[in-house]
Amino acid sequence: MNQPTSRTAEIRKLAKTGSGEAERMLADLLRDLFTIEVRNVAINHDQYSLNSLNGFFETDDGAFFFKFHQEEGEEAMSGEYYRADILAKAGLPVDQPLLMSVLPGEQILVYRRRTDPRFSDVLRALDMTDDAEVRERAVAAERALSEAVLKVYLDTLHPVSAAEVAAEPIHRLFYERLIDPPAGAYPGGRLSRFYVGEDFAFPGLTLGWDRLSRCRFVVNGIEYKDGIGALFDAAHERLAPARLADAGGVVAHGDAHNANVWYEEREGSARLAFFDPAFAGENIPTLLAEVKTTFHNILAHPFWLYDPAMAAERYRASAVLDGDRLHVTMDFEPSPVRRALLEVKAEALWRPLLAALKARDMLPADWRRVVRLGLFLCPTLVMNLRAGATSHNPVSSLIGLSIAVMAGSEPVAGEDAVTRFLDAIDPGRG
Repeated sequence: MNQPTSRTAEIRKLAKTGSGEAERMLADLLRDLFTIEVRNVAINHDQYSLNSLNGFFETDDGAFFFKFHQEEGEEAMSGEYYRADILAKAGLPVDQPLLMSVLPGEQILVYRRRTDPRFSDVLRALDMTDDAEVRERAVAAERALSEAVLKVYLDTLHPVSAAEVAAEPIHRLFYERLIDPPAGAYPGGRLSRFYVGEDFAFPGLTLGWDRLSRCRFVVNGIEYKDGIGALFDAAHERLAPARLADAGGVVAHGDAHNANVWYEEREGSARLAFFDPAFAGENIPTLLAEVKTTFHNILAHPFWLYDPAMAAERYRASAVLDGDRLHVTMDFEPSPVRRALLEVKAEALWRPLLAALKARDMLPADWRRVVRLGLFLCPTLVMNLRAGATSHNPVSSLIGLSIAVMAGSEPVAGEDAVTRFLDAIDPGRG
């Protein structure tokens, strides 16, 4: 039986029309939920709001910032969804909302309006024009946050049951986008809607899903073991919630991409603080806890995921089909700040976390596979990467799918940036 459309889903839909009806409906929602009279509602239209909506409004008590995260099927959810108190109690820097609704389909957070930028905006500016001094402050802020997050992970690392893991909302970002609930039919969800049976237009080449899903990617001369179809199949098997209890659980934000992080600059230094903990939990599978931040804050940049039109202007990509191999040539390169952030993430968080898991005999033998599969699902299921489906074009689509495969699969031979990253965090290496 189909669930009725929630008000948050309707507001997100109307916001795309620019008619002003979304603002009026949002004002009604805020009034009904919090008994406040709002005015000057303004919805932000930014590239990071892929599954959420945010903006500003005013009351007689001042100016406020709102955000809600709206997913398919959210109307059927019950229980708390936003749990900032979990993070605050664990000692993480998190902005606590002034008002909060956790009603299914009407989940929204309201904060006092800040003048601070989001960390995503600071980093995008550095992608556009590198400034060594600003980059140094930004990277130092990331290191301090990673060290704080690591401490919480190590303090809260504990054995978990399959049932405890399965109850965490983080699976809505990974496994549940592969299936059709409640029966769990696979392929389903976003995988089915985005890709299965569709055509993929690349520069000079169009392939159907059946052909593309079986192709082995060869990116800039490096061949990868697993194709897209095989990676989705492996993720469906290995990232099933019941399979993820083997590395224990931690208290984590779960979705700390940098559009959910404030950048507080004061007297020549900077500090980061989380907000919108829509997927926070106390039993987050340890190996998934930092996957979203690693991909969406680093590997998704610059431009190709969130600014596909700009990616097509700045980069070149082409594809040639040779039997079952798709040979991709592209000139995409991460910016200096993204390379620096990846080093910080490796040194200050991933390597010591994995070392702790190994010391406690909690590190699965296939941990690299788990991390890779999580990284692979980040771009492929956060938005539709097919050219023409949403905002993507043939160049950004080819770059995006190539990077997804590079993240998800080991090379047949040789190494790339992801391989070097995994080698650097491997506690079994010297």
